[in-house]
Amino acid sequence: QVHLVQSGGGSVQAGGSLRLSCAASDYTYYRGCMGWFRQAPGKEREWVARILFRTGTPYYADSVKGRFTISRDNAKNTVYLQMNSLKPEDTAMYYCAAYPSAFLCPAKPTDFPYWGQGTQVAVSS
Repeated sequence: QVHLVQSGGGSVQAGGSLRLSCAASDYTYYRGCMGWFRQAPGKEREWVARILFRTGTPYYADSVKGRFTISRDNAKNTVYLQMNSLKPEDTAMYYCAAYPSAFLCPAKPTDFPYWGQGTQVAVSS
């Protein structure tokens, strides 16, 4: 099992930046898949970005391409989401999730068995 601890989030004005972190605490060396998801009030949970720890290959939803950057630190078993040029429509609860496979990295939230506690991101205009 994977225990995920999130940090970061907060409130910023449009055009600002935030950095989210998520650590997998139950592994010495995590080499699976980790993703970021978000859910706004009244909307379904949507995929934002994901990364395979083994290769570091990132993938992004079209809505955040060019603005968000996902990265990982293998030594710390931690994934980051750097969010730049934030827009009011980015306002949501953000969750990290883990899929512990060295080769598979899905994008559907229902495929991820382990989740962080979530952190609120609010972007004002």
